[in-house]
Amino acid sequence: MSSRSSKNVVRITAHDGTPVEFIEEVKGAGGLKDCYFSPDRSYAVLFFRDPVDANGRDRLKSIVGRYRDGIFSQTGGDYWNNVYCWPQRTVEWNGKFGITTPLYAKHFFFEHGSKNNDMLKIAGREKEGKWFASANNRNKFLDPRELGNWATHLRICLLIARAVRRMHMAGLAHSDLSYKNVLVDPVGGNACIIDIDGLVVPGRFPPDVVGTPDFIAPEVVATAKLAKTDPARKLPSIQTDCHALAVLIYLYLLYRHPLRGGKVHDMDSTRDEELAMGERALFIEDQNDKSNRIKVANVRPSEMPWADTNLRPYTLTGPYLAPLILRAFSDGLRNPAQRPSANDWENALIRTVDLLQPCANPKCEQGWYVFDNSTKPRCPFCNTPYKGKLPVLNLYYSTHKRGQFRPENHRLMIFTNQSLFPWHVNRNIAPNEKLTPDQRQRVGYFVLHNDRWFLVNEKMPELFNATTNSAVAIGDKVELTEDLKLLLTRVEGGRLLHVQLVDAK
Repeated sequence: MSSRSSKNVVRITAHDGTPVEFIEEVKGAGGLKDCYFSPDRSYAVLFFRDPVDANGRDRLKSIVGRYRDGIFSQTGGDYWNNVYCWPQRTVEWNGKFGITTPLYAKHFFFEHGSKNNDMLKIAGREKEGKWFASANNRNKFLDPRELGNWATHLRICLLIARAVRRMHMAGLAHSDLSYKNVLVDPVGGNACIIDIDGLVVPGRFPPDVVGTPDFIAPEVVATAKLAKTDPARKLPSIQTDCHALAVLIYLYLLYRHPLRGGKVHDMDSTRDEELAMGERALFIEDQNDKSNRIKVANVRPSEMPWADTNLRPYTLTGPYLAPLILRAFSDGLRNPAQRPSANDWENALIRTVDLLQPCANPKCEQGWYVFDNSTKPRCPFCNTPYKGKLPVLNLYYSTHKRGQFRPENHRLMIFTNQSLFPWHVNRNIAPNEKLTPDQRQRVGYFVLHNDRWFLVNEKMPELFNATTNSAVAIGDKVELTEDLKLLLTRVEGGRLLHVQLVDAK
């Protein structure tokens, strides 16, 4: 049932009985759907141009119903409002089936756009990830004010991994993860997964698409010409999502594709593409086979220095991400079961964020880098060395036996105003969507004063200097000295910090 006002506002009733309004003007057209905005621009209404069959309707009703409820109604469900553009209702109008979705947040639209007074006229348009995942696009086209820095790109990767992990926990696969279906905001470090209406539910809702080139898993490319009913045909799944996620993370941190190197597999360009992305896929930084290295002499200047894997190797991502990258694009290319899970990526990214150091060079393009565990750290992006005393905090956690602590292979790097959070204090608190408002508040911070580093206690009632056997009261500070041991809390899972001072003068 619908009616139209003099302002061309269409009013209909969604299948769940709620009212829906939209202005009868197509504001955007994708591959499958036309987009209309609500009068207050709080949501969009998307109608499929082609008829949607019974299975498609069932899929969409499940996505806006029980699958949505299973994620958004759980503890921490509100968190996902900022990370997913999840369909909310199904509707019909003029014989067309559709969905309603929230509109994207303002920060997912270009403010400045491209260089030279927005020569490409992209200001106000959506920030598709392709703009930020290519060294050529970043260097040649984008206004520098849109680029963010390496720390915000890490946060983008973390949000994407977390969102994919939650979908996979629910038994859902996105099926078309790509920089086209992930909006990013490098300035604020935000990300939002879109086009969720094509979710795959193994055994119930098969995929509608095989994915987007550059992100399709090798086994899907290699079997693409087989009939969908052929048992040897590989279709999008949670495992193929894991390949696409690895590609996204590599692109957002290194601004090049992990499989697009200099190797030619066939003189026919179509066949060469099929082989390079399919059965003969080869990591451009493969440890044993260097035949697919990028030929630097053949790349555009705007792709440098990122195209040179000697200058920007994947290992600069640090001790937690580098092994996952290697696994994803070595064994994981041939054996999908070996691919790092979204949970693996999320945990590695959390620990990598704790290893970040700000670059001392105010003109450094990336601004931040991962501490390389050396005694003379330097920024890999601009080669600026760190100077002065650098505290490195090694994290240990308490066991069931009182007074015993185990190492975690987890470090926290210190810089001025670096914060200490509840998840640093207690390993049983995970920095994810389930954090309570109190757990999101910092409990202490670090300052450099007269060439001496201090931890200021803001909200740790049990902070104890285990080296001097003295309490550190809230409001007090403790100097970080070589071999200092600080007990942050006495509860199970509570952490002990062991201080190392790297003197990089």
